Amino acid sequence: MATLLDQLKQFTTVVADTGDMQSMEKFKPTDATTNPSLITAAANMPAYSQIVDDVLKTAKKNAGENADDKKVAAEAFKMLAVAFGRKILEIVPGRVSTEVDARLSYDTEKTLAEAHAIIKQYADAGVSKDRILIKIASTWDGIKAAEQLEKEGIHCNLTLLFGLHQAIACAEAKVTLISPFVGRILDWYKKDTGKDYAPTEDPGVQSVTTIYNYYKKFGYKTQVMGASFRNIGEIEQLAGCDLLTIAPKLLDELNSKEGTLEKKLDAEKSKTLTIEKIPMDKATFEKMHAEDRMAHDKLKEGIEGFSKALEELETLLAKRVAELAKSEPVNA
Repeated sequence: MATLLDQLKQFTTVVADTGDMQSMEKFKPTDATTNPSLITAAANMPAYSQIVDDVLKTAKKNAGENADDKKVAAEAFKMLAVAFGRKILEIVPGRVSTEVDARLSYDTEKTLAEAHAIIKQYADAGVSKDRILIKIASTWDGIKAAEQLEKEGIHCNLTLLFGLHQAIACAEAKVTLISPFVGRILDWYKKDTGKDYAPTEDPGVQSVTTIYNYYKKFGYKTQVMGASFRNIGEIEQLAGCDLLTIAPKLLDELNSKEGTLEKKLDAEKSKTLTIEKIPMDKATFEKMHAEDRMAHDKLKEGIEGFSKALEELETLLAKRVAELAKSEPVNA
């Protein structure tokens, strides 16, 4: 009998939620997505020390020989996600998501500038923009930046998405892909209510199902990629979703389990549902966001968490710059 992972791949595009390329080689996903926490974790792995060191050497040249360690680290930070992305694209046949600095989440113009810089780095390395998804937090400002990027032919993945209002705004902006966070929604509700939830009652599963049905009902082209899973039960309940991005531990579990996997989400069935369409503008977005405690809390928490991970990465890189300087000339 086929494994659950093999069956899932028949319904859904499977994406690896990791910066660990060895895991990608094992599970053979179509696409890969990373975030600051995953890049920081990968940068700490001995297997990827050469990637980090090569980036630091280039950053040292770019920053100038007299630049201090922090300046070199800041320069390297902008390059490291792309360096990992390029390596990932040697493994996966599809696309890689590369994230804009989370600290820019409420600044449309700076988000645009960083997205353009990321695309230029890939272009300079001979990588087509069609293989890149620019990953941006689903604030109103981030969505507006994504809308402009999509008009330029730069595809976007809107992350830290927790509410229907965020999903509708993304669809209206014609973004390529959204990443609603299933597990983080579950975390919030478990903490808020003190209850445990079966996969069929999981608030994160229900949220993604609602978004999927809304998109298919009204013919939006934006794809739904469920993310941030806590168990394979959540994944099984979302079989049929456009894409699912799954961490290596859960990919391994799906790959080792046999049984019959039922397709739960179906675009044709969604079209038959009675769903009210919600017109979306900034005022409506802000009102719905303020009224949705979970989405409000988790978006804020997510941006703060990714920002902290970036600061940790910059500290790690600065430390490594100093180590390289002691062991050998950085520009050798």
